[in-house]
Amino acid sequence: MSKHRHTPHRDDSTDFAVDLAEAQDPLVMTLDIGSTASRGSLHDAAGTPVRGYRHKIPHAFTTGADGTSVIDPDQVAEEMAEILDRVCDREELAGRVRGVGIDSFASSLVGVDADDAAVTECFTYGDSRCAPQLAELREELDERDVQQKMGARLHTSYLAPRFRWLRETRPEQFAAAERWLSIGEYVWLQLLGTTAAGTATAAWTGLLNRRSGNWDRRMLKAAGITEDVLSPVLDPHEPLPDVDPSRVQRWRGLAEAQWFAPVADGLCANLGVGGAGEDTIVVSAATSGAMRVLLHHQPQEIPAGLWCYRIDDSRCLLGGALNDVGRAVSWLIDTLSLDDAVLNDIAALPVSTDTPGVLPFLTGERSTGWAGSARAVFSDVSAATDAPAMARGMLEGIAGSYRRVSDELEAAAHSVERIVAAGRVTQELPSWLQILGDYLGKPVIHQTIKRSTCRGNALLMLESLAPDVERSHPQPAGTYEPREQTQDYYKGVHERFEHLYDALVAGR
Repeated sequence: MSKHRHTPHRDDSTDFAVDLAEAQDPLVMTLDIGSTASRGSLHDAAGTPVRGYRHKIPHAFTTGADGTSVIDPDQVAEEMAEILDRVCDREELAGRVRGVGIDSFASSLVGVDADDAAVTECFTYGDSRCAPQLAELREELDERDVQQKMGARLHTSYLAPRFRWLRETRPEQFAAAERWLSIGEYVWLQLLGTTAAGTATAAWTGLLNRRSGNWDRRMLKAAGITEDVLSPVLDPHEPLPDVDPSRVQRWRGLAEAQWFAPVADGLCANLGVGGAGEDTIVVSAATSGAMRVLLHHQPQEIPAGLWCYRIDDSRCLLGGALNDVGRAVSWLIDTLSLDDAVLNDIAALPVSTDTPGVLPFLTGERSTGWAGSARAVFSDVSAATDAPAMARGMLEGIAGSYRRVSDELEAAAHSVERIVAAGRVTQELPSWLQILGDYLGKPVIHQTIKRSTCRGNALLMLESLAPDVERSHPQPAGTYEPREQTQDYYKGVHERFEHLYDALVAGR
């Protein structure tokens, strides 16, 4: 019988960190704008976190039943400035930090006027109010053709329907905006007086041609905008030009640093836990989730349920995203009054045929069906179904969503040898990884390094700043082997999942 193997746990608060005195130069500073917090972390040339040089500021999206999902862009810019103040305004860092990078949740949008002030909220990937405009685009365009050229389907998370929604429902704001930026671009504009879009930010808009690396004229026309309102696009090795030196003088440790264009957090999350090659699928499980593999070529054909985001002229990220992972866990905690410890125990229970079937789409589906208006479904609920059973069904349903992505991903990426899982949910509910391993029928390696997205951002900068330095390699916490005795059960669970999906979600 297969079993769950553990290896010694390490994270950046204990073994996987280096003191400043022993850190290899050049150092790099990373900033991460996440769904629940802004973070910053200093790393050395090996990609190892520097002990004691990090900061975190929690925040939250403002959401509504109508599909609203926004955050104040100036609040985020202030958070980033505070993090740099706390971590980098230090004399001991002078001359040692050579790069500063920023990543953020993808598909964000802020309108900016001629004075570089925000004229809109920051719309996040979860804002689905543009669903009517999405329906119009799907009537006008060949979605399969769009996906093959842009690497992204038509969806409320991407910007073409959002631009249409803004023009139709907020014409004054739309007209007032001289430029449209991602949240990372907006932060750099406020802090540095200049900005650009990293290729791995531009690709997440759904407006970048994945083969040429340029803004796509047909998609811009469909969105109702022109290229001049968007930022220039820079690859990861290209630092920002025209940074205002008077603005960066406030941080004593950053006087000699280059500043890099914002990139998407999905790329950084992959790199940060070891997903730099075509042999590794990375499962990210935070507020939202994803499965991705980094390819060193552009695939000719993208499976219908996936996206393929350009990184530079030789690499792309193939995968699928889930809206509701940690968000679904939080819903269980708030609605069923179950804390993390209880949920972890529920995840460790033996399988039971009394567990309800669940489609976990609380805020709509992205991969693989791209049904933005989908909502959660519970089936086979009886008077005997209690809160733990409902919770177990949701946890299995999340694994089912990953399974749908995994099936398409492995069909397209033929060199996969391992699956690595990381993110907040994997650390708070490690027993859920046994469900995932059983459901996928494959071993799942648990990587517990904290701030892995920041580390991935550091590794991306170090490709150009310190190409010859050997990188550090954090050890995983363990491996969850699929249990033979559960395979028939999860085969039945997934058949029910697919039946519910076909009946209630497919075609939306």
